[in-house]
Amino acid sequence: MRKILASAITAAAAAAVIGGAGLAAASTHTGVSGTEHFQAMSTSATSNASSVIASGVFTAPAVDHEGPNNIGTFTFSNGTITVKHSNGTGTQTFNPKTCLLTVNQHGTYKLQSGTGAYAGISGSGKYQLSILAIGAKSGGTCVKNKPPVAFHQVINASGPVSLP
Repeated sequence: MRKILASAITAAAAAAVIGGAGLAAASTHTGVSGTEHFQAMSTSATSNASSVIASGVFTAPAVDHEGPNNIGTFTFSNGTITVKHSNGTGTQTFNPKTCLLTVNQHGTYKLQSGTGAYAGISGSGKYQLSILAIGAKSGGTCVKNKPPVAFHQVINASGPVSLP
């Protein structure tokens, strides 16, 4: 369960940054900057992909593909963005009777590079990650070596974005 949770947190943090990349992709103008708000979500603790919606200065969908070392590649219809994010810090609780897992963490991200419509993009910001999951049971006991039977992950992030 810890490995699944760590992967989920990493994917979630990266997904938050994806939205920042999507802002630039949605724009046909150069020299655009402003504050963007992002929401990412996933219902899978085992997938490294998350759905993201960016809104504010720009509106665009993206898919976050989380890689190693807290670096994600965000894919938009007209380019990609590489994002590095911090490990989340905050609280995590697990109820061994009900198998309920609750995670509330926060961290930061930085847009590192972009291709296509995102070439030259820059930005950084903060994210808030929330996970609510129900762990699997075996013989009436919560087990940590199986994926959760239910998983909800939501990331809300915001920060300044600039596209030359």
